[in-house]
Amino acid sequence: MALLEIKNLKKIYTGRMGGQQVCALNDVSFSVEKGEYVAIMGESGSGKTTLLNIMASLDKPSAGSVYLEEKDITAIRQKDICAFRRDNMGFVFQDFNLLDTLSLQDNIFLPLVLAQVPYQEMYNRLDPLAQKLEIEELLDKYPYEVSGGQKQRAAAARALITHPKIVFADEPTGALDSRAADKLLSLFAKVNEEGQTILMVTHSINAASHARRVLFIKDGCVFNQIYRGTHTKEEMYKQISDTLTVLHMGGGRNEKE
Repeated sequence: MALLEIKNLKKIYTGRMGGQQVCALNDVSFSVEKGEYVAIMGESGSGKTTLLNIMASLDKPSAGSVYLEEKDITAIRQKDICAFRRDNMGFVFQDFNLLDTLSLQDNIFLPLVLAQVPYQEMYNRLDPLAQKLEIEELLDKYPYEVSGGQKQRAAAARALITHPKIVFADEPTGALDSRAADKLLSLFAKVNEEGQTILMVTHSINAASHARRVLFIKDGCVFNQIYRGTHTKEEMYKQISDTLTVLHMGGGRNEKE
């Protein structure tokens, strides 16, 4: 049974005053197994961010369904959706989304506070996570006192501390320098090896080459996908680069192992 299943997803935006319709997603279907690390790539305007927002229950599709452990999240009532996201999903955004008025520790604790988790349980979860993400010496600092890479690792800790079924990462390395990006991607790979399911939208070939599977979106459709299999990261990088070249040139669909 797939952890996440997307079935015949369609999203149409209509301009103001009933103007021209734009099809952002057109009959998209695929699944994500528990423990997978999947990257989604595509040109600007291809529909990948729209797809992420719908999978993460931040937007509703025009047609189709998204199932998380066989539960159709597109049918969840609006008043219940925030609690569902908090209990089942973790999020890492390009711009960190940390509150400057809270310390890093309190930012990380925030979803647990909202879920009314006892404080001792919060600390029990934080201690090993902070060590793994190498932020244990930074917890008392505020976001404006640390680097971009340190902010993003704190954001990753906030996403992971709820023990989510899946982590959605939207351009997580977009605001980081290459060294900080590589460190974050190594941490993602480590938590994935421990069983955490990750789905990441990225423009970065380097970031995508860390994933076990890469989906390519073009004009609102799944254009292609590549599986890591036994390939090295360097071989994966080349395959992704070659596929993006074909995509930009308007080539046909393909699938590679």
